[in-house]
Amino acid sequence: IMKIVLDTNVLLVSVSPRSQFYPIYRAFLEERYLLCVTTDILLEYEEILTDHVGPELTDAVLQTIRNAPNTLFVTRYFEWELIKADPDDNKFVDCCVAIDGKYIVTEDGHFKVLKQIPFPSVATKRMKPFMREDLGIPVE
Repeated sequence: IMKIVLDTNVLLVSVSPRSQFYPIYRAFLEERYLLCVTTDILLEYEEILTDHVGPELTDAVLQTIRNAPNTLFVTRYFEWELIKADPDDNKFVDCCVAIDGKYIVTEDGHFKVLKQIPFPSVATKRMKPFMREDLGIPVE
C-alpha cells in the first residue's frame, strides 16, 4: 500500500461528497492508501478545515483520520527546511522524508522547488494525476 502525505489544500477540497476531488478522500476511507500525518499536520488540517467547513465536519474528518487503520502517525525527528518561500510547508516534506513516502499530493506551487533538490528526494503529485494514475479514477 502506498504511503502518501496530503497537503491541507487537497484534504480541504476532497472531503465534500459534492467535490470532483471527493474520490481522493473516498479512496482513503476505502483504505486504498496509507495517509501519513504528524501532529503538526493534524493541527493545520484542523485549523484550515474549521475555517472553511466548520467545526462539526472538521471534527468528523479528524476523528476519521485519527481512527482509520490506514493512518500512519509519524514522528518528525529532523527538520529539513527545504521550502524557503513558505516554511510552514516543510512539515509535509519532513513527514514524507521520515516515512520514505511515495509523494506529497498538493496543488501548492511552493513544493515545485523540491524538483531541484537532489537529497533528500521528495516527489509531489497534483490531484488529477494522483486520481487518474494512482487511484484509477478517470478525470478530465
